[in-house]
Amino acid sequence: MNKSVDLVFLWHMHQPDYRDYSSGDFVLPWTYLHAIKDYTDMVYHLERHPGVHAVVNFVPVLLDQLEDYVDQFATHQLRDPLLRLLACENHHEMTDEQRELALTACFRSNHTKMIAPYPAYKRLLELYNRLQADGEVALSYLSGQYIADLLTWYHLAWCGESVRREHALVAQLMSKADGFTYEDRRQLIDFIGELITGVIPRYRKLAESGQIEISATPHFHPLAPLLIDLASAKDAMPDTPLPKSPHYPKGRLRVTEHVRLAKQSHKKRFGMEPVGMWPAEGSISAETLQVLAAEGCQWTASGENVLVNSLRKSKQPLNDRAKYLYRPYRMEKGCDGLQCFFRDDHLSDLIGFEYSRWHGKDAANHFIAQVAHIGLQAAEGETPVVSVILDGENAWEYYPYNGFYFLDELYTALENHSQIRITTYGNYLNSTPAVRAQSLSSIAAGSWVYGNFSTWIGSPDKNRAWDLLCVAKQSFDMVMSSDRLTEDEQKAAERQLCSCESSDWFWWFGDYNPAHSVASFDRLFRHNLTELYRLLKLPPPLTLSEPVSRGSNNTETGGAMRRATE
Repeated sequence: MNKSVDLVFLWHMHQPDYRDYSSGDFVLPWTYLHAIKDYTDMVYHLERHPGVHAVVNFVPVLLDQLEDYVDQFATHQLRDPLLRLLACENHHEMTDEQRELALTACFRSNHTKMIAPYPAYKRLLELYNRLQADGEVALSYLSGQYIADLLTWYHLAWCGESVRREHALVAQLMSKADGFTYEDRRQLIDFIGELITGVIPRYRKLAESGQIEISATPHFHPLAPLLIDLASAKDAMPDTPLPKSPHYPKGRLRVTEHVRLAKQSHKKRFGMEPVGMWPAEGSISAETLQVLAAEGCQWTASGENVLVNSLRKSKQPLNDRAKYLYRPYRMEKGCDGLQCFFRDDHLSDLIGFEYSRWHGKDAANHFIAQVAHIGLQAAEGETPVVSVILDGENAWEYYPYNGFYFLDELYTALENHSQIRITTYGNYLNSTPAVRAQSLSSIAAGSWVYGNFSTWIGSPDKNRAWDLLCVAKQSFDMVMSSDRLTEDEQKAAERQLCSCESSDWFWWFGDYNPAHSVASFDRLFRHNLTELYRLLKLPPPLTLSEPVSRGSNNTETGGAMRRATE
């Protein structure tokens, strides 16, 4: 007998704030690159499959940056160094610093999936490798035309598969292969601007039609449980070392402020406040849930291991995964109106880490069979709700054709499936009685990564970063209470602090991450803190002149994605 299953996809879209507020420039290009590749591809697949529903989670600071790029293109004042290089009229007159940026940045992608398939781009890499082996002098012989071709190919390779299929300009430039002119690059620049300008309106249109639900994250992606209580790390890691600072000053107020800013952002952009929130890194604690409930959120979500740890803490049985995972939960006290869903880590990680090596149709069929089997395991009269939650941007560069065939096959099969009902959390709550939520007496604080906070706290590098942030927050509180800043100066300092509170800096610190990535985020974190002190009209501590973390030469671990289990 067929048993139905409710399936919710939550695609999480996030990039940290890469802007240097003092200069207005973007320090790293990942926001606009993911916009022309992943955000465009993901919305394209949803547009092609109107029967597929999904939750798309946009972190407000990502939307801030996308709108910043839209403004840059509208005013023809590019503040991203890599875009400025692409738009450069004469690459023969570049400075050494500009050449270094082009050569460093334009090979930083998945070589197998994003360089090797394009012979002309591959030749550029092979020539660079040969000359690099001969030293700096040899590299200086690379011509201006080489740099122009390299910059062009880098941006062509970052265009999404849907972009290549739907827009003739990209195909024409790829066919040309080399010798790209200034006019070629100007056309590509204008086209990139059109793609980015269309991102938010395309998702908004799907939300207005009811096909997708757009959710949010507290505005600058803070690790809320740790801001509220650094010691919450010990819930899942009792022996982990903590920072020297006993707590983050007024952390709960800061989390509330990030939530309120996100609600304001969402209402401005999408016409209403979000029904639910995916907290940064799926990180929750009892106090975090209390803040979300107090701010009117109807649903939130976290990782499967957080649920397991919470059930153990509540002394509830764990003998049958199918019986405890696929249902919403509510706290017994203090979180009225809020229901919490928990991610199927296995299914989510199959998409994030395994299916990129499979044939698209085989992967889609395997996934659907797994979901259907969950329905067969359900108790009589129960309809399980399966949560598949992962980031909607970083996995696809490991797939052939940016995951085009996998997503197309998956959505095609789900659109017409008799057993699997694909829905959103908002629709699920509207159609399912709230009494079906299981009660939890307590929550074990943790995240979707390993069920704990080891990715953000506990190592010497991460703890050092927390101590730097805590000291800066003490200075912030002191200056704000002194009335020495004007209203505009206070707003600037507040925005700068928000950026410093992002979870992303702590994610990258640690010797399991590649050194070049750690260096970029380390510089930006320390610059952000230094800029905060400047806005507070205080001298920055000398410790900010020294790296917090250096990373390692190991490129096999770390990076922008983590599995749910070690």
